[in-house]
Amino acid sequence: MTETKRFAPQIKIPATYLRGGTSKGVFFKLQDLPEAARQPGAVRNAIFLRALGSPDPYGKQIDGMGNASSSTSKGVILSKSTRPGHDVDYLFGQVAIDQPFVDWSGNCGNLSAAVGPCAIHMGLIDATKIPHNGTATIRIWQANIAKTIVAHVPITDGQVQETGDFELDGVTFAAAELPLEFLDPADDGEDGGAMFPTGHLVDRLDVPGVGSFAATMINAGIPTIFLNAKDLGYTGCELQDTINNDTEALARFEAIRAHGALRMGLIKDLNEASTRQHTPKIAFVAPAQSYISSSGKAIDGKDIDLVVRALSMGKLHHAMMGTTAVAIGTAAAIPGTLVNLAAGGGEREKAPSSVRFGHPSGTLRVGAEAQLVGNQWKVTKALMSRSARILMEGWIRVPGTVLEAK
Repeated sequence: MTETKRFAPQIKIPATYLRGGTSKGVFFKLQDLPEAARQPGAVRNAIFLRALGSPDPYGKQIDGMGNASSSTSKGVILSKSTRPGHDVDYLFGQVAIDQPFVDWSGNCGNLSAAVGPCAIHMGLIDATKIPHNGTATIRIWQANIAKTIVAHVPITDGQVQETGDFELDGVTFAAAELPLEFLDPADDGEDGGAMFPTGHLVDRLDVPGVGSFAATMINAGIPTIFLNAKDLGYTGCELQDTINNDTEALARFEAIRAHGALRMGLIKDLNEASTRQHTPKIAFVAPAQSYISSSGKAIDGKDIDLVVRALSMGKLHHAMMGTTAVAIGTAAAIPGTLVNLAAGGGEREKAPSSVRFGHPSGTLRVGAEAQLVGNQWKVTKALMSRSARILMEGWIRVPGTVLEAK
């Protein structure tokens, strides 16, 4: 008789699956994780990878909760904040789909919208802060980039109001509006916190074998490299298939992104870019024009200020990353950046200035309060509205071998 092989059983971890903005992710409470995963390291990474179904050489994440796109291959850890003036600490992990790594280098602006509601759901928010009817103001410490986000969560009869009539392009169904404020959004990364790490609003970025490009490189919301669409041979109205089915174009974008990361001081060697896929982002802009969105909706150029397309984890995003929207709003408010010039140039209306841009799924408005202090631009906050909804709650099951990760 053949002896049956014995394998480590699955373990189950309490988790909540949420949509935030145009992203989805698995949310964990820090204290619910196995003890070895309550601090950074191999076990935490292994849990995130296995929960989402990565690495998957087929690119489908069939054996996990991921949905085979950068927008849906995400994980979050929440804990009651010990930081003065904050309610919850929020740590974000961008999980690669076909590679065995989790990128902790930046924030997810879309999932930021789900943090306040989820923190309330998990019992992390003091009950005195939650009105029976009204708005709960939740102060979030974004641990990846050491920044504060203020979420204004609608409450009805003591519960988070999730349903509503707020429409967000890129999300099929309407939901309750959830305004967010990203305070002092310049990223305090390796560059020492300068909004423009090169010291210029526009640089010349030379990429051997690819070309030389005008570029605005900004740290706001998330480090982002902005290029002119026409310099790349695009109109700025491209949809996902045009870019994502062109392997040569994706390779060019990655080369540009890697050289931009080096110029921004985010990496010390070009080879490091391959293991830092989440940041910086790369986007291209063009003046406002009419186009048909991915849903078939007609976008009138008269209703927007500019068009923007952005890549996330090596692919064109189906809508717009929330953190990149912060970078767009910030750059648009500062005269002379490529984003500002695409939107018509010059100073925009008084603070908070706002800009409406077209993306593949539709349009989005984002505001920013920017001012020139001495010779340096300062942005005190960026503002935009998102929505969020709990999709499922219970336990994630993963093979117990994750606890043996080294």
